Amino acid sequence: MMRECEDHGYYREEYCPICGEEGKFLMSDYEVERIGRTMAGILRHGKFDLEMDEQGFVDMRDIVAVMKAHNPKMKWLRTHHIEAMVETDPKGRYQISGADVRATYGHTIELSLRLPVDDIPEILFYPTTEEECGIILEDGLFPSDRAMVHLSRTYKDAVKAGSVRTDDPVILAINTVGCIDAGIEIGKAAKTIYLCDQVPSEFLRVADAAEWEEEDGEEEDLEEED
Repeated sequence: MMRECEDHGYYREEYCPICGEEGKFLMSDYEVERIGRTMAGILRHGKFDLEMDEQGFVDMRDIVAVMKAHNPKMKWLRTHHIEAMVETDPKGRYQISGADVRATYGHTIELSLRLPVDDIPEILFYPTTEEECGIILEDGLFPSDRAMVHLSRTYKDAVKAGSVRTDDPVILAINTVGCIDAGIEIGKAAKTIYLCDQVPSEFLRVADAAEWEEEDGEEEDLEEED
């Protein structure tokens, strides 16, 4: 459910997490999910062929118009509903610039994304399967079903991402220092997602679960203290 607090903005709960007020109703859970799926189709995969710049930005008014045209039950939809979706997305999947919005990662269409390249962690992670692990370690890591390689910030993030494909993912550790020194640009797309064109085999190794699970736990403790 999506609501709006007059003082604290949009939220996806029954009551405002800051002041506890019920706020104004905006969308049901079903509507939030449906709009989210359509936004992903448009901004990640080019659905409906809307005008998109090389950075992946699309005018929010165009998105609203095409959603309303294809679903008469959404005649109520306005650009502020798109803004609410973006501002409350827990994974940071979208970004607004003026009247435009884009997906920050997950693209299957070729774009020239400009992403922050500062403060990249020295080690990032990538989930794979037992069957694919050997091939990747030998040949390197390249995009498969997406336009760019998606790397995870922590071992735990990679396990969560890999669990979508397999029950027991193998997690690879990426030496980002080596990648950057070799001229490979790595950009931060969202809170836990980083993108690059490829990772050569010499900068890949199988991550030791015990080592990184312990470090993830220490990082979570620090975040709680902050």
